[in-house]
Amino acid sequence: MAQNYRIYINDNTLFIADLMPKQVKKIQQIDIQDFDFEIFYKNLARVSGKDYILLDADPKKLFKKIKKSCELIKAAGGLVKNAKGNYLFIFRNKKWDLPKGKVEKDEKMKDAALREVEEECGVKIYTNDEKLCKTYHVYSLDTRLVLKKTNWYSMTVKGEPKLIPQKEEGITKASWLSKLELNQVLKNTYPSIVQVLDVGGLLDNKLVVKPALQAIKKV
Repeated sequence: MAQNYRIYINDNTLFIADLMPKQVKKIQQIDIQDFDFEIFYKNLARVSGKDYILLDADPKKLFKKIKKSCELIKAAGGLVKNAKGNYLFIFRNKKWDLPKGKVEKDEKMKDAALREVEEECGVKIYTNDEKLCKTYHVYSLDTRLVLKKTNWYSMTVKGEPKLIPQKEEGITKASWLSKLELNQVLKNTYPSIVQVLDVGGLLDNKLVVKPALQAIKKV
């Protein structure tokens, strides 16, 4: 079975799939013939909140082609749950986010996720469990296009420890939030974070106002 991919560019999402997904939100299909990812990226400079899709019989091959046009950076982060059933969120760059950071040389992705969460929030992780998903985000760095691959892991802590935001990393706040408090996050976060919360089962609560999530296979 072919895989489907999604690449986040600012607040926009590019899907690469073999079938058109069933969804509420409008999605624009892009002609795959003569598609140039760099030109597509530049054209999104002033676009926000749009969804696009490339349909191809071999999404994996097409994704690899796009991947080769970018510099790959690996990152890892965590969706952390405490003993009271609340989840760890940070506020950075005026948006709600989840703790994450770049993987160091010769470091395993799962180890990097644990280290980054502990450094950014001043907590001790009790369990570092299964990988929830991976997300892809593209941005420009000088004259290069960077594809950041982030692996996300499910984690727990003992009790409900005090959080210490790592201010030198631009984190102004770290908070434990319940599922009933997620609406404030969903109104001001990144599409990639919504994907992680969806995979982590946080958007199942009826009191959460869900964004228009795309019904497409998660990878």
